[in-house]
Amino acid sequence: MGKPTWRTALSDRIPGGRDGRRMLTVTFVDRIGSGLWGATATLYFTYAARLSTAEIGVLLAVSGSVGIAGPPLGGLLADRVPLRPLLIIVQLVRAVASLALLTTTDLGLLLAITSVGSLGDRAASVLTKLYATRVAGPDRVRYQAISRTAMNVGWAVGGLAAAAALTGGTVTVYRWLLIGDALSFLASALFTLGCAEPPSATRIAVTSTPAPSEPTPGDTAPSDSAPAPEKTTAPTPWRDRRYLTYTASEAVLFLDDSVFKIGLPLWVVTATSAPHQLVPLLLVLNNVLVVLFQVPFARFGATPNTARTSLWPLASAFLLGGAALAASAVGAPWFAAVTLVLAATAFTVAEMLHATISWELSVVLAPPTAQGAYLGVHGLAQAVQRSVGPLALTAAIAAGPLGWLGLGAGLAAMCGAQRHLVRDRGDGALSVAPVTVSEH
Repeated sequence: MGKPTWRTALSDRIPGGRDGRRMLTVTFVDRIGSGLWGATATLYFTYAARLSTAEIGVLLAVSGSVGIAGPPLGGLLADRVPLRPLLIIVQLVRAVASLALLTTTDLGLLLAITSVGSLGDRAASVLTKLYATRVAGPDRVRYQAISRTAMNVGWAVGGLAAAAALTGGTVTVYRWLLIGDALSFLASALFTLGCAEPPSATRIAVTSTPAPSEPTPGDTAPSDSAPAPEKTTAPTPWRDRRYLTYTASEAVLFLDDSVFKIGLPLWVVTATSAPHQLVPLLLVLNNVLVVLFQVPFARFGATPNTARTSLWPLASAFLLGGAALAASAVGAPWFAAVTLVLAATAFTVAEMLHATISWELSVVLAPPTAQGAYLGVHGLAQAVQRSVGPLALTAAIAAGPLGWLGLGAGLAAMCGAQRHLVRDRGDGALSVAPVTVSEH
């Protein structure tokens, strides 16, 4: 037997085989573009589109609100049409929306374009997760960890490229970075074109239903009074109270995203004696830790029960992060810096734990024949958090150290509530009903 090649070794380490590797490339390229645009969006709208601060606020708020519909819409469509072409179409829509921003400075048109782009961004996120879930199978948690690593590396590459380009500081540079964002979506669509269509329990269930056989001579014809075949109700997350409650709890636990984007930077500059230069270093620390440890953290979600048990260390990480941020408001600059690093580390651990737990539970709680619709609804948690999170974090900052203690305690309590929600039956299996909708 010959020695394994590097391709074979790579295939063994990355679930999903060739398609799994290609989708990682899609994720990486997509995030490079997001890093380019995320670092320059406000600058583009300020200097190239010449919008006021208030207009930019309205633009981002409206497009973000419209984008909330992306996850459930994308998931619903994925249960009805092939996933690969749907993902390609969404990527192309995102590319067109990005390029369309270059054609106008009218606020009304920009609102429409950014709303379409936001809708595509949120839908693409759920569709990519669904593709990974289908192609990776039982190894979906490990694949998720590798995927998040690729995301963070992509973001870092895009952000560094944007930082280098912005040294020019001209409107032309902003436009070229936006074009780079659009090209990343186009490249993602081309890479997706080379992927195979993953297996779908929805289409298997449909195609495996036996067709009625033709009557043969001598058979007795069915009487008119014979009962008609009973129609089965397709599972729907909108009537699944447990899944809706689980999704609502997820919207709270995803607040770690707003902690790094809003909470930490504002808290450092307004309430601590730490140097302002620490802010970007804390964000770099978050990125580096995720790249290094997200894959090893996959073991915390290896099975549904492992994911459920891991909610306890997640609660501890949230408590520690909140307490460290509260402590950073008192003492000398060195003490503030140390506690802020501790807080950033704790919330990064929480981010990695929750990403692993959330991926596993959101999939295992969904019926296989309606996986797209269920994961689409679960995608609402992140979309809602992006709208409500800034308000929650600014409220915590306004309350001072007690606000951070309250936030940490509240997140820990939500971990306990979610653990009860997905409790086991006593035999080691989660109590997930095989049919989760009303039969009436």
